[in-house]
Amino acid sequence: MVHCTIDWSPISADVWDAEFKTIRRSTLLQHFPYAQANRAINQTGAKHGKILIDNAPAGLVQISEVGVLRNMFHAISLDRGPLWYAGYGSLEHVAAFFSCFAEQFPKRLGRKLRVLPEAKDNTPNRLALEKAGYARRDEMPGYETIWLSLGEDTEKLRAGLNGKWRNILSKSERSALTVSEDWAGATSGRFLTTYEADRTEKGYEGPSVKLLLHLLRHMIPRQEAVIFNAMDQDEVVAAILVFLHGSSATYQVGWTTGAGRKLGAHHQLLWRAVVQLKEKGILDFDLGGINDDGAAGVKKFKQGLGGNEVRLVGFFS
Repeated sequence: MVHCTIDWSPISADVWDAEFKTIRRSTLLQHFPYAQANRAINQTGAKHGKILIDNAPAGLVQISEVGVLRNMFHAISLDRGPLWYAGYGSLEHVAAFFSCFAEQFPKRLGRKLRVLPEAKDNTPNRLALEKAGYARRDEMPGYETIWLSLGEDTEKLRAGLNGKWRNILSKSERSALTVSEDWAGATSGRFLTTYEADRTEKGYEGPSVKLLLHLLRHMIPRQEAVIFNAMDQDEVVAAILVFLHGSSATYQVGWTTGAGRKLGAHHQLLWRAVVQLKEKGILDFDLGGINDDGAAGVKKFKQGLGGNEVRLVGFFS
């Protein structure tokens, strides 16, 4: 039987970043700047924990919390964590972690808990969370995404693209489109304004402009945010926003015009992102949420890059 402890001793951003970078498939929501952005928007604090399995360093976990009256009323959120070092993250480790977490933050009157584990949706993981005392909220389905490993060379990554997807990319590359990268945030105002208008018009879910703005403020100085713009002559016809976190990155949001769609602009933008992230040393690319309810086209598009689909275990409280 494995033994888990969580060390919540204060940790500097530099030390956290160094440890965080060693983790494969790290998540944006566990990244230090995400806690800073969340604090600015929701006035929540953050705690950073080092996970020990049988007294050996095994992973990291970041939670947000807010409390009043000396935590008489206390809210805790664990979003897309914990994250594990190489060699850890088995079912036994997941079960031991959540048992320990439940002991450290037991359910009680006045405490609200939200847990979105970074664990695959399967019966053993569900049972482990239930055994720790958490109840799954079935009205909220498990988050789904596609992870693309960037470990292969560029030629093999391109060969791994879906044939139709690759053909559209090649055709787009022969068009008059030009793709540029903005690591300084110079185009962020236009990007966010157009994104919000697109989201309102089409009625899809997505992160708020306020959250994206705060993430950009914290991550641009760290060279961890980039906007890829596709231009037809002097007009931006499509753009995507990508965040880097540790040795991973996330395709956060994007938008396109009718002209951009006809020219296959998003195919060029995502491929350029793959190439540039690989050059930056990024090992894993989270292509963002997918679902079959109202966004089947987006899912099919992302599947074309040939990544690995993952469904998480869901929302527990």
